[in-house]
Amino acid sequence: MQPAQRHRATIQGLRGERLVGLFLLGWFALNPPILGLFGTPATVFGLPLLYLYLFAVWAGIILLAALAIRGGEDTGPPSAGEDAPARPEAETER
Repeated sequence: MQPAQRHRATIQGLRGERLVGLFLLGWFALNPPILGLFGTPATVFGLPLLYLYLFAVWAGIILLAALAIRGGEDTGPPSAGEDAPARPEAETER
């Protein structure tokens, strides 16, 4: 396997692990016992606390999913410590 392919495989593996972790976080945050903690008649700015919690968790999951998916992309050249693919030398005119 070429170094560039190995680097891409590592990034894709990390992306998958992050998304699995995000799923588990969302599952925990939206679990009925946790939702029951916010099922009180209290309001914030006139909105029930449960609705605000659901909206905040929903928005947080979307934000974290976007960061997990875009955060693994490597568009720049490999850093000095990584094996860079060989580049052909530019031909000079004589």
